[in-house]
Amino acid sequence: MDEELRRIRAIAEYQFGNGAGLALFPDDARIVHSRNTGRIRHIYLGSTLLATFRPNDGVFTLTIAAAKRLIADISDLAYTVTVREEVAEFISKGKNVFAKHVLSAGEKIRPGDEVIILTKAEVIGVGKALLLSEEMKAFKIGVAVKTRRGAETDA
Repeated sequence: MDEELRRIRAIAEYQFGNGAGLALFPDDARIVHSRNTGRIRHIYLGSTLLATFRPNDGVFTLTIAAAKRLIADISDLAYTVTVREEVAEFISKGKNVFAKHVLSAGEKIRPGDEVIILTKAEVIGVGKALLLSEEMKAFKIGVAVKTRRGAETDA
């Protein structure tokens, strides 16, 4: 196996849990490097962008396509936030998730973690957690997740 592919899979395992590396990055994933630094920058599957590597903190930001791959392959993914159906339309357009709309959140979520935003049925966005999982469920005001990509805006 290619050394770089092994490395990005290991980072995905660290970031999202066991099984995430292979679920996200199959053997035919294509790695694109920065022209300036030569470091890993983007990971594609065919022509579809799956993830962008952030070298400043060493983790991935996901696309909707990558989130759907993770949800399909890993049933007990820890980094998910489930929201009310009524707000799904707004979040899928890229609006932030407010704490009062959170139904459940993975127990391991900490501020700064990359999370997948779900309704009961589907992936509607990905973003960065701003609160602990306990705070997301307990608070009635404030932003819980800063939405990075909505399902409609990332199509």
